[in-house]
Amino acid sequence: MTLVETTGICFDFDERTGLLDGFCVTDEGRDVAPLHRAPWVGTAEEMPPDAAPLMARLGGDFFCAPFADNENDSPLHGWPPNSAWRVMAQDNGVLRALLERTVFGATLVKQLSVSDGHPFIYQRHVFVGGQGRVPVANHANISLRNGGIIRTSPKRVWETPKDPQESDPAKGRSGLVYPAQSQDPRQFPGLDGPVDLTRYPWNPRHEDFVVGVEASGHDLGWTAVTRPEEGDLYLSLRNPARLPMTMLWHSNGGRDYPPWSGRHFGCLGVEEGAADHILGVSLPDDLTGPGAVTLVPDGNAEVRHVIGAINWPSGDPVAGIRLTADTVEIHGESGTLRCLPFRAEFLFPSLSV
Repeated sequence: MTLVETTGICFDFDERTGLLDGFCVTDEGRDVAPLHRAPWVGTAEEMPPDAAPLMARLGGDFFCAPFADNENDSPLHGWPPNSAWRVMAQDNGVLRALLERTVFGATLVKQLSVSDGHPFIYQRHVFVGGQGRVPVANHANISLRNGGIIRTSPKRVWETPKDPQESDPAKGRSGLVYPAQSQDPRQFPGLDGPVDLTRYPWNPRHEDFVVGVEASGHDLGWTAVTRPEEGDLYLSLRNPARLPMTMLWHSNGGRDYPPWSGRHFGCLGVEEGAADHILGVSLPDDLTGPGAVTLVPDGNAEVRHVIGAINWPSGDPVAGIRLTADTVEIHGESGTLRCLPFRAEFLFPSLSV
C-alpha cells in the first residue's frame, strides 16, 4: 500500500490491484469514510478458483477497462483492477502509477491527486497508444449498511441491460425487469411492482444493475449519495460529454454462492463511464457523449473523474450541484448549502483562470 495524503484528506493505493482504499476526509471536525469493503476482505479467506483477483479485495474504488467485459484472457473489468501497478512517483499529494499489463495494446498511466482542504480525489487515466474501442468506468463502492438516498444529474432515461445479474434461483435473485426502461427512477419496472431507485435498499435481498443515460443540455454530470444515519455525503463528478453514463450496482444479499454466500449487504456501486455495450434498450446514438474510449495508436486518450465526501448532518437529498472556476456548490432539497474548493479546470479546461 502507498499512502497519499494532504491536509484534510487521505487514501491508500493498493499496487496489487490498483484499488483506492481507506479514503477518508476530515470535514467540519469529523472523519468521513464512505467506501465499502466486502466482509471477506482482510480475512485470508480463500477465493473460488475462477474468481477475478479483485474479488479478494472487493471494495473501495477502482478503474475498469474494458468495463463489464474482458480482453482476451483478462478477468472481468479487465487488467486495471486485476493486476499489478508500479508506482512511478508519489509526492505533494500526487501519485502516478503504471499498469504492468497493456489494455488493447495501450500503456495505461494512472494519476491520483489531492489538494489541501479539498474533499476530493482527482483521478486521471491516460491510455498511451493502443488500438480499438474500450468501454470504461470508474467503479466506486459505497457502504450503505444503514441505507441511503441517491440523486443524480438529469437523465434522459434509466434502463436495465438485456440480462439480469442473477437469473438462476439456486444461485441468487434480481428484483428488476430486464431489459426495461423508465424516465422516472422512482417508478422503475420491478418483478413485484414499481421500484424507487432513489432509495437504498428497496429490496431485502437482491442483486441488480441499472444504467442512467445522461440528458442533454447541461454541463456537469454528478451523483450524490446521502447517508442520513452517518450524516455524510458521497459525491461523484464528471464531464458528461466524456462519460455519459451513470451505472448503479445494487449488491444487497442477492448472491448465494462463494464468495458472496448471502452475506454481501449494503453495497452500492456508483460506476461512471462510457460503456454502450451494456445498454439494454437505448441506441448508442442517443448518448450525449462517446459510448467508449477510442484509443489513438500514435497518441493518447484519457479519462477524468472526481470522487469526494463531506460532512452532511442534515441528511438532505441533493437537489443540484453547480460549478464555478474554483468552487463547487452543493444544494440540498431542504435548503442545505455547502460551498467547497474545487479544481473545475480538471474536468473542464475552459474554466481555467
